Amino acid sequence: MLKLSSLIRLFCLAIASLVLTIACSQQLNTNSSNTNSPQSQPLVSATNNWVGLSGHHVAVGKNFFKEQGLKVQDLFFQSSSEEITAFLAGKVDLAWLTSGDAIQMIAKDPSIKIIYLVDYSNGSDGILGRGIKSPQDAKGKTVGRENVLYERVLLQAYLQKAGLTEKDVAIKDLVASDAAAAFAAKKVDIAVSYEPYLGKAAKQGEGEVIFSTKGTNLIADVVVARDRLIQSRKSDLQAYFRAVDKAVDLLNAGDAEALKISGSKLGVTGEEVKEQILGAKLFNLKGNKSMAFNKGNPNSLIGNLELTAKAAYDFKIVSQPLKAETFYDDSIVQSM
Repeated sequence: MLKLSSLIRLFCLAIASLVLTIACSQQLNTNSSNTNSPQSQPLVSATNNWVGLSGHHVAVGKNFFKEQGLKVQDLFFQSSSEEITAFLAGKVDLAWLTSGDAIQMIAKDPSIKIIYLVDYSNGSDGILGRGIKSPQDAKGKTVGRENVLYERVLLQAYLQKAGLTEKDVAIKDLVASDAAAAFAAKKVDIAVSYEPYLGKAAKQGEGEVIFSTKGTNLIADVVVARDRLIQSRKSDLQAYFRAVDKAVDLLNAGDAEALKISGSKLGVTGEEVKEQILGAKLFNLKGNKSMAFNKGNPNSLIGNLELTAKAAYDFKIVSQPLKAETFYDDSIVQSM
């Protein structure tokens, strides 16, 4: 028969064993939850078929994200409208879009912020015309353009030269690729589009580029994310933009392999990308830190945002005036 002291010792050992088992279980659960932490999940990054977004495409193709120890899920859309829908539905972490697209999204969800300046269009966005010698000739003509803010800003800038507005033309709501195709088929007189469609459609439709973004900052492309991602995955976003920065430097240097990677994504040759990319000013990390969000720089993104926000209100795309300073968060680029 066991003595009372022995029973007590056995009881204490049983309790200690139980406590240890629970502690180990808790430790395993903690480790398991870490594997599902935000940092272990891939960043879902979306682009569309615009040559200026090639920094992302090259970073994927050259495995620069993997070199940074980062998992990236690459989504590619044929139109900005599809990309916007996916982002607003919560299916995308990072979206590469025009500043106009971003402003429309921010109006719906103020937690969305612009965190990186990708490029300024410098001739790669434009308006095609057939038999149009001056803006006044556009009156009464059929215009194919997508109902997105940046295309409306571009068309407005052209029509205003003759004191015209969209009310003076017949609008067909067509995405950029379809607008170019409609122009090539002579189903519209004027089309708002961008490369790689612009030049080909001008030739096929026996027309020309009658207005473009060359020498302007009318259209900017940016990367957007939600506040919670910016706060929870700062180190991952830093790694992401280090990879993009490396890719952009290759593109700006005319690296043949980088141009080929971009071309394969866009369905054109590397040489065509080289030509098209001349119509866009690509920004690297240095440009983002020194100029993009610098209010004192006349070429900063801030001026573009102010202009585009005003147009959004004038077009009744948003119901109230918006303040440009609420659109962006430069904490990621400034921390690098």
